[in-house]
Amino acid sequence: MANGQANDQASGRTNGQWYPPEWPDRIRALAAGTLTPVTPKRAATVMLLKDAGAGPAVHMLRRRTSMAFAGGAYAYPGGGVDPRDDDRDIGWAGPTRGWWADRLGVDEAGAQAIVCAAVRETYEEAGVLLAGPTGDSVVGDTTGADWEADRAALVDRELSFAEFLDRRRLVLRSDLLGAWARWITPEFESRRYDTWFFVAALPEGQRTRNASTEADRTVWITPAEAAAGYDKGELLMMPPTIATLRGLAACGTVAEALASAPGRDMTPVLARARLVGGEIVLSWPGHDEFTKHVPSTDTAAPSGPAPATPSDPTGGTLA
Repeated sequence: MANGQANDQASGRTNGQWYPPEWPDRIRALAAGTLTPVTPKRAATVMLLKDAGAGPAVHMLRRRTSMAFAGGAYAYPGGGVDPRDDDRDIGWAGPTRGWWADRLGVDEAGAQAIVCAAVRETYEEAGVLLAGPTGDSVVGDTTGADWEADRAALVDRELSFAEFLDRRRLVLRSDLLGAWARWITPEFESRRYDTWFFVAALPEGQRTRNASTEADRTVWITPAEAAAGYDKGELLMMPPTIATLRGLAACGTVAEALASAPGRDMTPVLARARLVGGEIVLSWPGHDEFTKHVPSTDTAAPSGPAPATPSDPTGGTLA
């Protein structure tokens, strides 16, 4: 059982939020000026969708319960930007890098890196590749031995994504992605990520699989079912995961989710901690359900639903 889960049970918590037990001390240190925030690393994660009987289903993986960081938490395929993701032009289809720069709030090189990270990490962790021989096609089955060898080389960073696309004579299909949200790990966390969340439909002919060494299972589940499991305390999740699931639950089909993506607010969500009287108030702008009140001199975990680190959804190692 993760430390956060043990603290939650002791405090009578009923939902599935993961709580890092060291947070109160780090928040106090930040308030006292003895903790210097680290610069967040850029990351991307993709909510793969397919239509199911009760609406769209989303592909989720569960982090291994043995992991110290968010062990047992459900998340999406994703991970950090590889420095080589923006080192040269690659085969590119869909909106221009300039368009993506405006949408993601970064420069063009950063936009390429983030979009590449989203596509690359989805292939590395789920075996799904959003690329094709032409700008209006997508590769089919990617489960052969030769594909697996390339995927392993990407994971081990022996092969850059640009080299992979060149070798395969593929172009990245940026038009298959929809930017959905952006979350930044709080300043008091030791591992920080600036993470962009995307939606994408599972390409026809491709299959998801558990290709991540950090996950012990994967599931296809409707956002409403996943949110219900979280609310009952049956599924452990971090704040950005449950927040994006609640947004997806309003979409009746995959097409509806993709169509709504361009209108989504991409203002970064960054948790804030402030001292008010004798307690620390922790809040995420626009997400009141995660607001917490921590006694400023108490090292115990706060009572009630406990907050979780909105880090790189795969944990950064994956948040």
